[in-house]
Order: sequence, then C-alpha cells, then structure tokens
Amino acid sequence: MIDVLIAGGGPIGLAAGIEARKAGMDVVVVEPRRGPVDKACGEGLMPGAVGALERLGVNPDGHDLKGISYQSRGLRVDHSFRHGAGRGVRRTVLHAALAEHAADVGVETVHQRVVAVRQNADAVTARLTDGTRVRSAWLLGCDGLHSQVRDLVELGTNTREAKERGTARRGQRRFGLNRHFALPPWSDFVEVHWTQTAELYVTPVSANEVGVAVLGPRHTNYVDALRMVPALAERLEHAESSTSVLGAGPLRQPTRARVAQRVLLVGDASGYVDAITGEGIRVGLAQARAAIGCIIAGEPARYEHEWRKATRDYRILTSGLVALGASPLRRFIVPAASSLPGVYGAIVERLSR
Repeated sequence: MIDVLIAGGGPIGLAAGIEARKAGMDVVVVEPRRGPVDKACGEGLMPGAVGALERLGVNPDGHDLKGISYQSRGLRVDHSFRHGAGRGVRRTVLHAALAEHAADVGVETVHQRVVAVRQNADAVTARLTDGTRVRSAWLLGCDGLHSQVRDLVELGTNTREAKERGTARRGQRRFGLNRHFALPPWSDFVEVHWTQTAELYVTPVSANEVGVAVLGPRHTNYVDALRMVPALAERLEHAESSTSVLGAGPLRQPTRARVAQRVLLVGDASGYVDAITGEGIRVGLAQARAAIGCIIAGEPARYEHEWRKATRDYRILTSGLVALGASPLRRFIVPAASSLPGVYGAIVERLSR
C-alpha cells in the first residue's frame, strides 16, 4: 500500500511525484519508456513555468527567452515578457532534470504500464503489464494525450454522440511535428510564423541548437510547411538536422471530468485544447500542484474546480485563437496583433504567468 501511484513519467508525472514527496507521501511512478523521453512540442517554457520548476528544485539548462514574436508575410509583432525570462529547453533535457530530481527526493520509478484499474472507497488497485498489482490511496493519470488511465476510468468522451461529433470535426484536427537544427539562435524570441494552414514555432533551446515545431492539419508535411515561410526555409537550408522529425496528435483531447473517485487526471491526460498558445508545461505544473494539494486536504472532488481555475485562461484564449485560426479570419491574426499591440501583449502576459 502506497500513498500515490502515478501513471506516466513524463515531465508532469514527475513534477506531480516531486510535489507528493515534498508533502511526505510515498510515490511510485509507472512509465514504460526508459531514459529521457522526447516529444514533438514547441519546447518554450513561459516565465511562469520556469518559476514553477524552480519552486520544485529543478533548473534545466536551456536558452533564455525574451518574449513571443508573431510573424506573417513580412509583418512582425513582438512582446517582451514583463515578469522574468522564459526558457527554451530541449524536451529530453527537461525530462532528464526532472527525473534526476525526482529520484533524489525519493520518487520510485517502475518501467511498466497501468493496464487495469479497480477502486473502492479506500484504495485504488492498478494492474501493471507484468501482472503486478499495486495498491495505492490515490492514482494520478499523467499519461499524456492518449491516456489509458482516462479510458480505464471512463473519463474520456467515448460516447456514440461524442464519437460522431469527433468524426464531423476530423478534418479540423491538428497535429504536431518537431525537428531540431544545429545552428546558433538568431533571436531570443519564440517566433511563431503563421502560414495559410499551419503555425511554425521556432524556439532557441541552447547556444547551438534551434527547434522548429509545426502545428497543422492531418498529413501536414514538415518540409512543405517550412517552404511556406521562405525566409525561415532559407535560413535552415544548409543547417544540419540534429534530430529526426517527431510527430504527435491529434492535439485536441476533450474529457468529461478530471476526477473519478480516487483517480485524478493531470496534464495532457486531463483534457487538451491545442498547443497553439504554447503554455502546456505551465498549465500542467499548476495542475500537478493542485491535484496533490487537494489530496493532502482530503478533498479530491475539489480538484475539478481547481483544474478549471488553473486552466481557465488557457482554455478560453486558446479555444478562441484556434477558432479564429480555422476560420477565414486566420489571415488577419498577425495584422490584428500588430494593430493592437497592447491587447496582444496582455494576452501573452496572461498566459505567461
């Protein structure tokens, strides 16, 4: 019998484990993958995420970020963060730093996967891939976009009506692609290049490496997307690729709720709108802290409210931007940000904290 079992040993699962250990709980993380885990993502940590990691005792190496720059067809609008710098960090570097600190504070990691869950009023019993059964007071589902825990406790939108709605929206689903290039960063901003169908996030992640993530519809081709931004394609034309292309998606993953008795969903598993505003880690860290806080208080049901509170700005602003991006008004997003820099800056600031 342990206090907290965490399914998923990505950054948010490890952060939740550190939070639980700080509260004196016994923690086991179940994660099938070994070593630093990579993922197709923008890799830009907002200032709020940097502060949240420092609070946990984690300070990953990376490249300081001055702000966010929206660009399209020669038009550019920049906003510098007002409350500290962000940081571009390779996902593998972030994962390794969290894994090392988690081990240092006593988080145990088991390289398995949760394949079955049973619970009653007193405990959760999880069966792992090797048949082992682990009994815990609480189970946190931190196993990502395609969370198995979410499905096992029926918190996903798996009804016939939801599936029909999902089929109708299938053409609007978005996917992520990411690749890194071995060249010094040319800017201290995260550049977001808006094209007709996709967004390209350019993030400096070290003194000699830049990550370029592409967010777009199904079957988006990475090379074709780069060609949509000629200046960027020219800059990268002779640069050596330091990683191959990774993919992720579909990015939108709705959920019915975040709590099922003694099971709480955290991070991408708890429901994901889209990566378009780039603050997934910040929001996930806030969720991890809220989940452990509610468990400590003996009020797991309150996590639903705390989750909504922690994600409110993200859900509202991101949903609105995604809707605009899928409409004929898409081409006006960057011009509008340029014409209303105060509004654009206020939105970035709201998300960055």
